[in-house]
Amino acid sequence: MNEFSHLDKDGHVKMVDVTDKVSTVRIAKAEGKITMLPETITAIMDDVIPKGNVLTTAKIAGIQAAKRTSEIIPMCHQLNLSFVDLEFELGREQIMIRSIVKTREATGVEMEALAAVSTAALTIYDMCKAVDKTMTIGAIKLVEKIGGKSDHAVEYRPSVGIITMSDSVSAGKSEDKSGPILVKGFTDSGCKADHQKILPDGSEELMPTIESWIKDGVELIITTGGTGLGPRDLTIQMVENKFDSKLPGIEQALHAYGRGKVKTAMLSRLTAGVINGAIVICLPGSTGAVKDALEVLIPTIFHSFHMMKGEKH
Repeated sequence: MNEFSHLDKDGHVKMVDVTDKVSTVRIAKAEGKITMLPETITAIMDDVIPKGNVLTTAKIAGIQAAKRTSEIIPMCHQLNLSFVDLEFELGREQIMIRSIVKTREATGVEMEALAAVSTAALTIYDMCKAVDKTMTIGAIKLVEKIGGKSDHAVEYRPSVGIITMSDSVSAGKSEDKSGPILVKGFTDSGCKADHQKILPDGSEELMPTIESWIKDGVELIITTGGTGLGPRDLTIQMVENKFDSKLPGIEQALHAYGRGKVKTAMLSRLTAGVINGAIVICLPGSTGAVKDALEVLIPTIFHSFHMMKGEKH
């Protein structure tokens, strides 16, 4: 849905920033109806309405409206639509109008689908108003939304553990900024993140900590730091040796998102895999990297736990 605008701290309306959201295939379907006299339905079917072919004109109008939604609804984002279509179902006293709109963008197309139906209905009204004064438009609604955060099961919330790997943070010489960002990101999404720890780079306590947490029921463990190219950046090697299986799709998604924003992200190492039924993901230590990871992982990572429980995708 071209995300709703909201008020800023000064009470001013502003467009929602979707710059950092992941672009995915997004689909929206909407429907509505216009009621009229039976003889008007017959005239439409016989193509004898004075203004011309009603349904063809309404379809063109609906498609055009979807493409120009951002011009008439102030806080909608301008989107590159890849497909728009409308269908009409004629009954005895009403016409059902159904739209489908597709895009590959960082925000959805609900408003475009609704605009297509609304404009098609208004066009039918305009085309037929000279011969029918009884027409009413109504029941316009969103029927389905696919893509973004709603196209797969993500209801489950795992128990989360966060480990910060840093010599300076563990020695008290600098503040842990990335760990709290991860904790807040997952707790804000409904997860419990009661397990948190700070360790020096290359600490031999890393794997015992992970294994202990897994026994305690922690299902998703995120490490941050120790993934660079320095001699003490040993997180990846230590964790990968213990994976029962790797999750390359997570790695690829995180890398691709990072590279799309900062070219130097290609120099960062990261990894993801499964250890004794728990998912372990190792991230770089920068605040930017963990913020990006939250955008990529939440809520999609929650779907993995539905999969591991044997549920349908």
